[in-house]
Amino acid sequence: MGTREKAGATQGRKRGRPRGRTEQGQETRQRLYAIALASLSTRGYEATHLRDIAKEAGVSVGLLYRYFPSKRAILLALYDELSSAYAARAAALPSGPWRERFSFALRTSLEVLGPHHEVLKALAPVLVGGDEDGVLAPQTAFSRLRVQAAFEEAVAGATDAPGSAPVVKALGRLLYVAHLAVLMWWLLDKSPGQRATGGLVALLSRVLLPASLALRLPGAGSVVLRADVLCRQGLFGEAEPSDTDEVPR
Repeated sequence: MGTREKAGATQGRKRGRPRGRTEQGQETRQRLYAIALASLSTRGYEATHLRDIAKEAGVSVGLLYRYFPSKRAILLALYDELSSAYAARAAALPSGPWRERFSFALRTSLEVLGPHHEVLKALAPVLVGGDEDGVLAPQTAFSRLRVQAAFEEAVAGATDAPGSAPVVKALGRLLYVAHLAVLMWWLLDKSPGQRATGGLVALLSRVLLPASLALRLPGAGSVVLRADVLCRQGLFGEAEPSDTDEVPR
């Protein structure tokens, strides 16, 4: 290829934009994404196939593959969308004690996820039990850590934050896990409009007051650290701490 031809090819590549980055491409991707989520909500994860999504969208399977080459790609896009939206909303944490900041972070999560209740309910078996696609899987850590950071900040920036940095981080992780438990309750909540979840959140807010006072007692930090180790091993699959690690027993 001559110099002029090489220059022309280079300029052509510079002028080109990544697939799906054009306005039309973004609109197509968003339409396919919405149809895919509706299909997942109706059929569930295992029973949904890309060819069905393509048929409902009126496009070829090849075109769908250009945007979403697998069901996992759709799921990861959902994780990315929801965790990004949550992080933006949770950045407005109010000043105050950590229990109030946690309540804000928890309520914000429910508000962000609320419009997606049906699809998340249909995906619950994957969210909880998926070794590769679940919320605690290594492949989806980008989303989990984005959300978890808000709960860690709820403790770190609190007016009554524990004095020990390891305890602050451990308590933040434990609150993130508590938030996951509330979300699972919310997905399974059969009360009209998931009203029972609202009652649970209110009750939890009351329980946190004595918990925050108990955290000031001697030895409470060690309990938090030990609970954090158990969560990291049992839920996040981290290795058993070595003998040199300072883990309270």
